[in-house]
Amino acid sequence: MAIYFYSALEPSYGCFSNFSPHGIEMEGVYYKTSEHYFQAMKFVGSASDMEAVRRAATPKHAAELGRDRQRPLRPDWEAVKDNVMRGAVLQKFRTHPEIRDILMGTDDEEIVENAPGDRYWGIGADGTGKNMLGIILMETRTRLRLEAKETDAQT
Repeated sequence: MAIYFYSALEPSYGCFSNFSPHGIEMEGVYYKTSEHYFQAMKFVGSASDMEAVRRAATPKHAAELGRDRQRPLRPDWEAVKDNVMRGAVLQKFRTHPEIRDILMGTDDEEIVENAPGDRYWGIGADGTGKNMLGIILMETRTRLRLEAKETDAQT
């Protein structure tokens, strides 16, 4: 049975949302949420825009800033955005063992971002979207399992 999530406020799987209050450190810089990091990476090359997004009070505000086309979007964004998200999600679940346990507890179930307004990261209103965030969460789950096996083998 598939696991659906959307809001960071959901009690069971809200931690799968990029808006969940689980900060990450990337390349020595702290971001309040994975959403803050993801949106800031749209502006690599513009330190002031990156910092404005990083310092946004909420992940919603970070997302709004990241979608502001008055800011110069990095030219390679479409080519790198999936890997930026992969890095953010992996770091989030490596950093926070309490949510890593939730992800690992999903066994091999399909994970679906039930985002009605997003057909790329979620499944969209009609359920036929790409679900890229769900796919990345499942990839992350697999990678963390492999890392755990490697650690166990070394001890």
